[in-house]
Amino acid sequence: MQDSNYIKIFTGNFITVQRMVTELENINITAVVKDESESGRLAGFGASIQGQQELFVHKDELDKAIVIVETINASLKA
Repeated sequence: MQDSNYIKIFTGNFITVQRMVTELENINITAVVKDESESGRLAGFGASIQGQQELFVHKDELDKAIVIVETINASLKA
């Protein structure tokens, strides 16, 4: 397995992930979203968990990104 410079920081639904992506872009962090169910659908296969997306950021931006993710998670739980 190849080492990656990207680290998964969140797994959740489309709406929450997109909100996080927008907030990260506001502070100049480019996040990568992985959606296996959509990739499988496009390839003609299914996925076990529909609607779940994974959010990745570069390891150099991890500290700033975690703050955004934790803030959004806290506001959703309130």
